[in-house]
Amino acid sequence: MDTTETIRCAGIELVGPRPSGRRGFVSRVVYVVRSLARWIDALIERRRGRLTLLEMTDEQLRDIGVSRGDAHREGIRPFWD
Repeated sequence: MDTTETIRCAGIELVGPRPSGRRGFVSRVVYVVRSLARWIDALIERRRGRLTLLEMTDEQLRDIGVSRGDAHREGIRPFWD
């Protein structure tokens, strides 16, 4: 039976089997690095979406139900927020 290890990092929960020994350590490091890469990718994607809001026309914003002010407030937020 595998033991489940949970690591909480910046609101992201990393769950997976807990390997043991030297090979287990390397596996855990690889797992954490991959998880961090996915987290960073999500931050970048969030930033791209916010920048897209700033580029939209008033008509496009109206279609999605967002005001120009709301789009501006969302667009200038930092990527980590």
